[in-house]
Amino acid sequence: MRFGYTLLTEQAGPRRLVADAARAERAGFAFQVMSDHFSPWLDEQGHAPHAWSVLGAVAEVTGDVELMSFVTCPTMRYHPAVVAQQAATVQELSGGRFLLGLGSGENLNEHVVGRGWPPVNVRHEMLAEALQIINDLFDGGYTNRAGQHFRVDSAKLWDLPQRRVPIGVAVSGDQSVDRFAAASEAMIAVEPAGALCRRWDEARAQLGLGSSRKIGQLPVSWGRDTGEAVRRAREQFRWFAGGWKVNAELPGTQAFAAATQYVREEDVAAAIPCGGSVQAVVDAARPFRDAGFTDLALVQVGGDHQDEFLDAAESELLPELRSQLR
Repeated sequence: MRFGYTLLTEQAGPRRLVADAARAERAGFAFQVMSDHFSPWLDEQGHAPHAWSVLGAVAEVTGDVELMSFVTCPTMRYHPAVVAQQAATVQELSGGRFLLGLGSGENLNEHVVGRGWPPVNVRHEMLAEALQIINDLFDGGYTNRAGQHFRVDSAKLWDLPQRRVPIGVAVSGDQSVDRFAAASEAMIAVEPAGALCRRWDEARAQLGLGSSRKIGQLPVSWGRDTGEAVRRAREQFRWFAGGWKVNAELPGTQAFAAATQYVREEDVAAAIPCGGSVQAVVDAARPFRDAGFTDLALVQVGGDHQDEFLDAAESELLPELRSQLR
């Protein structure tokens, strides 16, 4: 497995994220992913800078580490043509180190443009059409399209990177796997579901495509004071308990607060490794490896608690993860 670091825009401002990116590369993470939200899940997180502006800055302060959006919704808040332009620009700035992670979005972030929130089947239709537009633009030349959900009028990427931007798509079940396995170079998911990985590989094999990367994500509340780490995880990451099928439907931070008001510290501690145990993190990562994931991005809970985590990652956490989860 390759291990990555998450630049979580919901819990840190843009300058801090850029500094953390530079430090994470020095710590030895193989890749870095950045969330792309208009709003945090909870008021306690307190941040939501523009991900693409920050990615441009991160590309300049890092040298070799792979970068990813994790994930961008190219259907409502952004038109797919704009996403293609953003991705191509970051690919140019990073010297070919960028992977465009895409997903069908969340009400929390997409409703802000005043277009409502469609049902999941329509969101998958919109994402599939957006993928076609983005790939057409990556091919070069002019793109014109009058689709069911999007129109594109004589669009062209004038700064087309030498290395085509690879695309990963976030999936959560059979429907999304079947629709998107053939349309992307990587699978993105947040739960260590072996059935999801197997179905993804089978769908690609049936189309004569090779195996692809499968990228997961694991939250960690690292800290030598276990009690403080548990309290922090409950305060800032209790939204995680709802699962993505629920989380995609909630419209704002007040809804997330109400939906998670009865989540206890012990509930969060059972789902997220909290404290300073390297082995606890390894044990939490192992199900992803066993399920078939090739890459795993760690999320340190708490924007002001990155330094201790990154120091530990460099000195003990990453070496032990690589040793035990080859």
